[in-house]
Amino acid sequence: RLPRPLRRAASTGPGPGRRLLLSTPIFYANGPPHIGHLYSALLADALHRYRGLCGAGPGRLSTGTDEHGLKIQQAAAAPRASPPELCQRVSGLFRQALTQAAISFTDFIRTSEPRHQRAVRHFWGALQDGGALYKGCYEGWYCTPEECFLPESQLAERRDAQGRLCKVSLETGHQVHWTKEENYMFKLSAFRDPLQDWLRDNPHAIAPDPFYQRVLRWLEEDLPDLSVSRERSRLQWGIPVPSDPTQTIYVWVDALVNYLSVVGYPKTHGEWWPAAHHVVGKDILKFHAIYWPALLMAAGLPPPERIFVHSHWTVSGQKMSKSLGNVIGPAACIGQYTLDGFRYFLLRQGVPERDCDYYDEKVVKLVNSELADALGGLLNRSTALSINPSNTYPCFSESCFPKVLDYREAKGLGRASAEDYELVASVASLPLQVASYFEGFQIYKALECIALCVRHTNGFFQRHKPWKLDRKDPAEQLWLDTIIHVTLECLRVYGTLLQPVIPHTADRLLSRLAVEPEERGLSNLTFLPRYNGKPCPFEGRELGPDTGVLFHRLEKPRQHQHQIETKKL
Repeated sequence: RLPRPLRRAASTGPGPGRRLLLSTPIFYANGPPHIGHLYSALLADALHRYRGLCGAGPGRLSTGTDEHGLKIQQAAAAPRASPPELCQRVSGLFRQALTQAAISFTDFIRTSEPRHQRAVRHFWGALQDGGALYKGCYEGWYCTPEECFLPESQLAERRDAQGRLCKVSLETGHQVHWTKEENYMFKLSAFRDPLQDWLRDNPHAIAPDPFYQRVLRWLEEDLPDLSVSRERSRLQWGIPVPSDPTQTIYVWVDALVNYLSVVGYPKTHGEWWPAAHHVVGKDILKFHAIYWPALLMAAGLPPPERIFVHSHWTVSGQKMSKSLGNVIGPAACIGQYTLDGFRYFLLRQGVPERDCDYYDEKVVKLVNSELADALGGLLNRSTALSINPSNTYPCFSESCFPKVLDYREAKGLGRASAEDYELVASVASLPLQVASYFEGFQIYKALECIALCVRHTNGFFQRHKPWKLDRKDPAEQLWLDTIIHVTLECLRVYGTLLQPVIPHTADRLLSRLAVEPEERGLSNLTFLPRYNGKPCPFEGRELGPDTGVLFHRLEKPRQHQHQIETKKL
């Protein structure tokens, strides 16, 4: 009977007003949050905020903690705490960190919650009813930190602390142990063709493309059936298999169902599923791009619409590790670099296709250059009373900056140069460019384009030296007002586009420009309408209150200030 026909929800098709669930992974509750967790959440948050500004329809952002499994059972035993006590404490740390980072989540799911456990039991029943499960003897190398069995091809031999040879995971270096159990097995091998068909029919289902290609290659390799339960005698901290109390549901099956739990599975999920976009790290790609879609198909549900994949953060060239003492906690970083400063750094520097390196000097240099100096400096200069004594959004002069079809032939027509026309063209095309990059999960490229335009706008302002123009000369006054008008229009576009990334700074910038809350959406964002002969609603409007420096320059922090104190757990 495998695979079953898929039930697709009618309410989630394309078009205005469609619903969408964005999700982070749920974070494993065996230790405190670090910047890798925060990066996943920030990517999802920026996508969620961007979609909201576009007025795209109802949206949800889910996150939470994964609280079952052998790793947590063992982690709780070390400080002599019970698993529920450890999970309560660590889940609280994650909720606190995500709230502090202004992650706009609508759902925080804990896998220990009754609503989730009900969903998992029902999902298991759907797998069983579809003939996707059977009981069999399974043996292999089990990695407790990764909560999965690994084939020989993914193992290497290393010496442990005592000098003894042992098997370890090739990717993570974690030790593995030979395990033999009677478990429930999932018929993963039956889903190779349906998975390949799904991916070929949906070439954008996994982004960026290198990860899509990686999954296609995996599907060409051996696809053995998957162990989906553990003996209860070995693992008590988990959801028991319905009708078989000797077995515990495998932690990854349990955890993946969280995406259904948050949308009301098994009763009301049809209002949202499969309009779901998962943001995941590359280390859990196989679970999300092969196991999860196959499990969904077996339960009669379609796969999620899209899976966005990102790489990892290293610290000064080294992988973050408790043993190296270089794990970076988000709270101290936000305290040192400000909330928006650190959000901007991670999203501006993080490239999904490759691992990115963190070090303090890099944060300070980038944030000072692009937020404090370029963006903040431009706002400060163009709104200073010495330049703009009326404290208004001044008028644009079409005689100074006439519209031309080819700016190379604009000589003698006005005061604007070819470079000025290039700037206007760049900023006019920026919203569509940014939309394209957000759609393709290339947020860093969107920020790169904005930063480049900010730099060019500073060049425009510097080139024409408005502080040297004679305000008593009517012609000079017209040109002065036009320079300021164009600069403020540029800043308004940048502030609007930066809202998903640096919400507080963008709010201060737009408030200074007297842009009302209802004028901050992306769906009707226009740039320099007067250049195109249309009225500008901001022209002549009094600017908002001056709240001082937009973004203060950062100082270099003391070394090791941001490393988390893991001993506290």
